[in-house]
Amino acid sequence: MTDIHQDSTPSSTQPHGTPIRDSALTEAQQEAKTHAIVAYVFMVLGLITGIFWLVGAIWAMVKKSDARGTPFEDHYANIIKTFWIGLVVSIISIPLAVILIGYITLFAIWIWSIYRIVKGVARLSANQPYYS
Repeated sequence: MTDIHQDSTPSSTQPHGTPIRDSALTEAQQEAKTHAIVAYVFMVLGLITGIFWLVGAIWAMVKKSDARGTPFEDHYANIIKTFWIGLVVSIISIPLAVILIGYITLFAIWIWSIYRIVKGVARLSANQPYYS
């Protein structure tokens, strides 16, 4: 028999990685989740346009402190890390495109970024931290 109260307690008492129902989220947790969704949407748009990649990272950097102590805090770290690694690899890859290896690394970092964004959105939708 499961304890009903365990499922509805806030994340501070939830086992790491255990999903929390939306109705059990505090206002701060819901706000942190919403801002993470916005950042992920900007990152997805950034895969196509580029400028939104920067907007998503800045959004995550600005809102990260608001998410401190919530189960969604590490989503912000994921978004920021994905941005910086993607930026550095892209800067290195663009000059290498002259010898074709740059296209391979640009494609690889694009796929890697998609993976991290999709994983983040999936875990965020399930009210789970990015890392567990």
